[in-house]
Amino acid sequence: MPLTFSKKAKTLKTLVTITVASCIATFASAELGWPEKEELKFGFIKLTDMAPLAIAYEKGFFEDEGLYVTLEAQANWKVLLDGVITGELDGAHMLAGQPLAATIGYGTKAHIITPFSMDLNGNGITVSNSVWEDMKPYLEYQEDGKPVHPIKADALKPVVEAYASEGKPFNMGMVFPVSTHNYELRYWLAAGGIHPGYYAPQKGDTSGQINAEVLLSVTPPPQMPATLEAGTIYGYCVGEPWNQQAVFKGIGVPVITDYEIWKNNPEKVFGITKEFSEQYPNTTIRLVKALIRAAQWLDANDNGNRPEAVKILAQPNYVGADYDVIANSMTGTFEYEKGDKREVPDFNVFFRYNATYPYYSDAIWYLTQMRRWGQIAEPKTDDWYKQVAADVYRPDLYRLAAEALIEDGTFTADMFPAFATETGFKPPQKGFIDGIVFDGTKPNDYMKKFPIGLKDETL
Repeated sequence: MPLTFSKKAKTLKTLVTITVASCIATFASAELGWPEKEELKFGFIKLTDMAPLAIAYEKGFFEDEGLYVTLEAQANWKVLLDGVITGELDGAHMLAGQPLAATIGYGTKAHIITPFSMDLNGNGITVSNSVWEDMKPYLEYQEDGKPVHPIKADALKPVVEAYASEGKPFNMGMVFPVSTHNYELRYWLAAGGIHPGYYAPQKGDTSGQINAEVLLSVTPPPQMPATLEAGTIYGYCVGEPWNQQAVFKGIGVPVITDYEIWKNNPEKVFGITKEFSEQYPNTTIRLVKALIRAAQWLDANDNGNRPEAVKILAQPNYVGADYDVIANSMTGTFEYEKGDKREVPDFNVFFRYNATYPYYSDAIWYLTQMRRWGQIAEPKTDDWYKQVAADVYRPDLYRLAAEALIEDGTFTADMFPAFATETGFKPPQKGFIDGIVFDGTKPNDYMKKFPIGLKDETL
């Protein structure tokens, strides 16, 4: 049994007079030592996919590893990343693109790694009520009068063209330039023949609006509904619960989930600096162990723990939205138009489908989208993409944590990838809304398939 200490008994640790060697043997698996750093502060943004952090804390999984964690909500993604880089935060719930962008020097330069992928899916695209009404003539309908899903951006294209003919820019929001939301929104728009614009950082243009037919700008997630209601933007891509919030407030209509844009797409990651992982290797493995346990708990018993998770997330120190708003997606349903609630059991996935494993191919997909839209200014070789992926995504650290859990008897080997043969590359993936297949081993061939997007050229 692991040797653990409750919060109240923490000070008693100093009274334990056993040798370091026996501590290591007793505390966990034979090769995993005490955490080098026990007091930790982790950051997060108020989104439901921060759930593994909340659950690891509330269920005592961090304490089981001898870690005494403080969780602290951050104002926005930039503040969160800066906190990790400066050491104010020991780690954080991050956008999957943040460690990659920081490591290659897009924006802030710092070597950030991820040993743990936090979830799959979880986002949606919402439009204002007026835009929804304008889209309706271009939709297909079921016999019951409800729209056929998935709804492609083809239905938005004539609406955008009508705005352009009147000289009105069509503004949409996303949460951060290197966010999944930015790339998913761009992917959806481009698949419908709408140009979302290019970045040209080498020319000092980081607006992402060069040649754009839809103008995308940053809005923090909790502010999305209010910004939509104010008319500043006509739609947005964001994680939950902020799409469902628009439905509950009656101010907008979610038209598509990211599950329908790319089935079982990787979403957030847990990010730490490379320096942290090297200075505190035992701490790193132990925190990953706790997060894996939390992710498994969230998906266990066919999502049977989700109602309890929703109660936790609804607390103001976590997401702070109404229980019903969070539950709408976290418990396996999603409400599109008011009253049009549909079963989406995989809207939030935290453990199944090897969701927690940091695949190199996931990293490469994000890098291809950075290149597609100009954030990576010049063409790169396939080997460059693979090297960056290996520098940032760390399945080796994940494996150590998983094997420690197997050694503990907490998990069985069949709950994880087959580590002896796992390459870190998923087989070629279908399930994209435009039908294009993604092979992470051939990033340049993949990008050549897109009608809209950079290939060999430099802006």
